[in-house]
Amino acid sequence: MSDLQRSFVKAKLASLPLEPRMPQDVAEEEDDQDDLRPLPEPHDDDSSSASSASSTGTIKPSPSKHLFARPKGSTAGKRSLDQLPWTDYFDQELYLEKTSSSEKIVYHIYFTPSSQKGPLFVTHHGAGSSGLSFAVMASELRKALPGAGVLSLDARGHGETVVQNTGAALSGDGLGGDSTLDLSLGTLSDDMLNIINLTKEKLGWQELPGLILVGHSLGGAVVTDVAYRGELKKAVLGYAVLDVVEGSAIDALKSMQSYLSTRPMSFPSVSSGIEWHTRTRTIRNSTSARASVPSLLFQALSSGESYPGKAPAWLWRTNLAATQPFWEGWFVGLSRKFLEAKGGKLLLLAGTDRLDKELMIGQMQGKYQLQVFPEAGHFIQEDQPEKTAMVLADFYRRNDRSALVLPPKVRDLLKNQQLH
Repeated sequence: MSDLQRSFVKAKLASLPLEPRMPQDVAEEEDDQDDLRPLPEPHDDDSSSASSASSTGTIKPSPSKHLFARPKGSTAGKRSLDQLPWTDYFDQELYLEKTSSSEKIVYHIYFTPSSQKGPLFVTHHGAGSSGLSFAVMASELRKALPGAGVLSLDARGHGETVVQNTGAALSGDGLGGDSTLDLSLGTLSDDMLNIINLTKEKLGWQELPGLILVGHSLGGAVVTDVAYRGELKKAVLGYAVLDVVEGSAIDALKSMQSYLSTRPMSFPSVSSGIEWHTRTRTIRNSTSARASVPSLLFQALSSGESYPGKAPAWLWRTNLAATQPFWEGWFVGLSRKFLEAKGGKLLLLAGTDRLDKELMIGQMQGKYQLQVFPEAGHFIQEDQPEKTAMVLADFYRRNDRSALVLPPKVRDLLKNQQLH
């Protein structure tokens, strides 16, 4: 700097006012900062992460507000992975026994009764899931329709439903490696009909309430088949299918074994299983995962697989790979039956790209109600339980015959005129 520049700067500085005296409390806080250790010198590194770390070294936190300090005992950024009990979502669980010449089965269901005139939503989960897949949604549905009831079943080979076949017991371990368990579409449909009729008998109903059948994935194929068979007659007000259509489902089966090979074979704890489902975004709602995932697992015997120094591992209840012989039969003809069965029709998808040709034509003809949740994954009712419940409540209101007042028939009017 030249002598002329120095004299100019000195003149400017001399004209500035003296630095004001700092308040006592601020001065004391600055004195306290003298005890802080100096920040380390940043290392020379051309990587973006190193550059970002170096730039934070220029930031000095406010001594009075502690902007970057974490409160003591803070759990920010942590999510609970504790199991949520089914009693948070349903009033009771029922065990319904059915015996035939070839098997004895004890169906397990989660149940909340409806009011005297309220509808009953009967839900069927997808392959590998359980009745608790609809737990959070059931609670939201009761908020939208306080008089509604919900019956959520565990299919055979899933959850706590127990099958004894030819003297060999199959418990809640799912398929348990036994590929002889019949999981054909016809058998699953028979099971759903049995559950509805057994519930009617157990609770002493004179007649069935108005039914809304709701099925996710495989469950969607089952409720469609039940509605198509027509054995429940006018009790079925409508049926809703969640994120499954024939074309895309059959295409997806080609890569199913590859997907199954990427899943962990076991987990060290239930919390670990919940964490895996949320981390991989298999289930995108942590509350739903905490309610449903525990029912998908069972703890192996001490002599089985275990983790070193820890309790025995938690395994999948249902061996999905063993269900492969039934996969195609679940979905063939689904679109046709969905369009032809009697009752209101609702298709709820995570994306319109899942529609096949038959359903696209049916949608243009106004044969069913279509709802799309693009922000949801495959488990729509778990990812978006509140929105799903609202759509189902509205679907029921659209198809509620008790609120429908029909004009008298012409034949009856003519008879009345003749009498007078």
